Amino acid sequence: MLWSLFKIVLFVVIVAALTLAAGFLMESNGGIQITAGGTEFTLGPLQSVIAALVAILAVWLFLKLFALLIATLKFINGDETAISRYFDRNRERKGFQALSEGLMALASGEGRLAMAKATKAEKYLHKPELTDLITAQAAEMTGDRKKAEEVYKRLVQNESTRFVGVRGLMKQKLDAGDTETALKLAERAFAIKPKHEEVQDTLLRLQAKNADWSGARKTLNAKLKHGSLPRDVHKRRDAVLALSEAKGVLDEGKTIEAQEAAIAANKSSPDLIPAAAMAARSHIAQGRSKYAVRLLKKAWQAQPHPDLAAAFAEIEPNETPQARVQRFKQLTAMRPEHRETMLLLAELNLAAEDFPEARRSLGDLAETEPDTRVLAIVAAIERGEGASDAVVRGWLARALTAPRGPQWVCDNCKTIHGEWTPVCTNCESFDTLSWTIPPQSATVLPAGAEMLPLIVGSIEDKTKPVDEAEVLDPDPVASDDTTPMAEPMTAANDVDHAAQSPEPEKVK
Repeated sequence: MLWSLFKIVLFVVIVAALTLAAGFLMESNGGIQITAGGTEFTLGPLQSVIAALVAILAVWLFLKLFALLIATLKFINGDETAISRYFDRNRERKGFQALSEGLMALASGEGRLAMAKATKAEKYLHKPELTDLITAQAAEMTGDRKKAEEVYKRLVQNESTRFVGVRGLMKQKLDAGDTETALKLAERAFAIKPKHEEVQDTLLRLQAKNADWSGARKTLNAKLKHGSLPRDVHKRRDAVLALSEAKGVLDEGKTIEAQEAAIAANKSSPDLIPAAAMAARSHIAQGRSKYAVRLLKKAWQAQPHPDLAAAFAEIEPNETPQARVQRFKQLTAMRPEHRETMLLLAELNLAAEDFPEARRSLGDLAETEPDTRVLAIVAAIERGEGASDAVVRGWLARALTAPRGPQWVCDNCKTIHGEWTPVCTNCESFDTLSWTIPPQSATVLPAGAEMLPLIVGSIEDKTKPVDEAEVLDPDPVASDDTTPMAEPMTAANDVDHAAQSPEPEKVK
């Protein structure tokens, strides 16, 4: 409010001052006399002031017109002037307008419109590092791979856009299935920008797919160095790569190197089941059974698994079934409530022909977790205890419709694998296999599958004997896509014989 009052007072003061000055000039005598062409002009004081202001304005206009004339001459001569800058700003405005419209068209999925706007923007801006990128992405959107590749190659030639061009070509080769070229481009992109996380992941995946374990470990170390990978994840994945490298050495016949590499992999990640099993077998091959036992017990404590039990059985391959039951107490005493421990005990007692103990070891798994392996063991127990063929066939019929149980499943695409691999065979993801129950295992045959045991029992005298191998794997073709029932140790084979034996006294 005070500021508004001050402005009003100031305005009044200025008007009053001008009025007083004009009155003073009008009342004063004298003036200016101008003689031009024999004519004399006499100007009073006020007229003289007005004439002076008009003269100043005329001089200013003359200078501006003169500057405009000079700028026009320079423009005609090709020099940069205010006029050329005006036209340049106009072109730049139109170019950036076309560029923004191209980006909007690209974001909205209008590839052809985006390419047209990019061409228009290039006409005005002459900035290929901007317009070429829109053109390449729009060409990919419209399916014009040849055009996109051509533009990406132009981007590679420019130092500031080289990484963008190499990455674009790499993705094109990946989409085309040319992994060999894509690997070389990924290595080049990684050399330009080693901190780029997407390039790191792509390079690591391609190196793992091509069994370049040494290069993959270097890439993994770079991810750790640049902070794009937690240290605990790096430790496990480095163990996975070390294990894969050990398998590669083993395939080449270098047994000692493979054993050392497997042991090193297990030290890096003791809970990695394949590494623990392979390292244990390495110790067994070198006659160091004590180290193998210690290693397998530690891994079993972390996660009981059939592969660990199979490796533990290899420590004493020629022992009797009764001695094996006693020796395996080192494992079964740990995690006694785990389903794998219960199944292992049941199989061991089956091999020792202690069928009541096998049933007790199995607990209530047949009711709570009735998968194929559990039901096959129950069928073997029934056979061993002298049950009729109808009862045995009933359990095997239930096994036909039961889930497969835990298997190696890719966390990314849910593909089931027969054995552990560092790279998923379907989606090619690295280190995504987990020992778990796949979603497909929850599905059973429709339309009265639960009646199969009763049907099998009622037609016992009218049907041929059931082959357990066909029951457990009814579709040999489909078995390629699913993991067969895990065999934790040599006793698992005895379970199969027990399920098929026609008489109890022949059970092994």
